[in-house]
Amino acid sequence: MTSEVMTGTAGYWYRDSGVAAVDVLNALRRYRSAESAAQRRAREALGIGENALLALRILIDAEHEGRSMNAKDLAERLEITAASTSALVDRLVRSGHVERHPDPNDRRGVILTATGTSMRDALRVIEELDNRALGVTEHLPVDEMAVVVEFLDEMVRVVEDADTGDHASRA
Repeated sequence: MTSEVMTGTAGYWYRDSGVAAVDVLNALRRYRSAESAAQRRAREALGIGENALLALRILIDAEHEGRSMNAKDLAERLEITAASTSALVDRLVRSGHVERHPDPNDRRGVILTATGTSMRDALRVIEELDNRALGVTEHLPVDEMAVVVEFLDEMVRVVEDADTGDHASRA
């Protein structure tokens, strides 16, 4: 990955945009690229795909929060079909990342958990990145944190609107 900083309008096609605004968007683009690369390295280290890594994180978070997860819950969180979830869970079980357990509240139900080894490996990778990111954010003054959160929340809305076409109704 390059540490080169793009300034001005490099990488974006905006007319009459201030250089500072475009620099912010370029920095956001560099962050997204770096985060994607980190996620790819995590998936490669665990030998799994993108949805599998997300599934592991969901299962680990649920376990830490004291919640049980079944395939239906996982499908809803991943926003994928029941058939895709079944295939994903089968792959994760075969690879030793996930275990199936009888649901104590439903004798036909099955609870999914990340295995101890997989959980440790995934947590190590995820926590390392999260801790380093937290270290950076903790140095920001509280008022600047609020500005960053507001900006990122608005960027999420922009992306979600682009996905749904809602931006046309706001024009």
